[in-house]
Amino acid sequence: MVEAVETMDGWYSLHDFRTVDWTSWKLATEDERKEAIDSLQHLLVKWDKVEDGKDGSHALYNIVGQKADLMFMFLRPTTNELATIETELNKSKMGEFLIPAHSYVSIVELSKYRPYKEEHPEEIPEIAARLKPILPKWEHVCFYPMDRRRHGDQNWYTLEKDVRGKLLYEHSMTGRKYAGKVSQIITGSIGLDDWEWGVTLFAHDPLQFKKIVYEMRFDEVSSKYGEFGEFFVGNHLPNEAIATYLEI
Repeated sequence: MVEAVETMDGWYSLHDFRTVDWTSWKLATEDERKEAIDSLQHLLVKWDKVEDGKDGSHALYNIVGQKADLMFMFLRPTTNELATIETELNKSKMGEFLIPAHSYVSIVELSKYRPYKEEHPEEIPEIAARLKPILPKWEHVCFYPMDRRRHGDQNWYTLEKDVRGKLLYEHSMTGRKYAGKVSQIITGSIGLDDWEWGVTLFAHDPLQFKKIVYEMRFDEVSSKYGEFGEFFVGNHLPNEAIATYLEI
């Protein structure tokens, strides 16, 4: 039997995509719109306090294109907390004007393809910080799900562990060329959602998404064994810009 790789797992993740019901928003009174914006700002302040306490993280992006208008990304220690956040948003006044467009549930993941001297490497400060990250509020985001191919001779799950580790190491060398230009968070979703992994990229220049994904497609781990889902690209929406974004 081919050996599975052990993973180190951190915070659970929810990518929550919403479409604004602009028709209802325009028909709402000025007081109703203000109440809705205030309700969202109240939630954001609450989430900011959680992030300040390093008990989770969040980010909000305005999605470009027709797939959604907004992407909320949440990281929390448990799925219960993610469900609570989702319910709070739905129950808020702002929630009356937000239509669910898409969602993705996963968990921050690092694989143990290389050996560690420590018995519990997840407790090493640098690794712990990667498993429980504070999301970078960079100007742009790109999210997409992916699988490893399982067709005929191109079956990732029939490769020996050392072969998989070598391919992933070579893949990581491509990614390191974009240090400072692209920040990446990999979340595992096997048993949690329809795809096997979620990839969230942050950048100061959206062109870097095209460059890194294109270059990585030539790595064997992607060219032979990668399957990709829909891509979502957005621009950072800070708390102070929300009222302007929703202004009629």
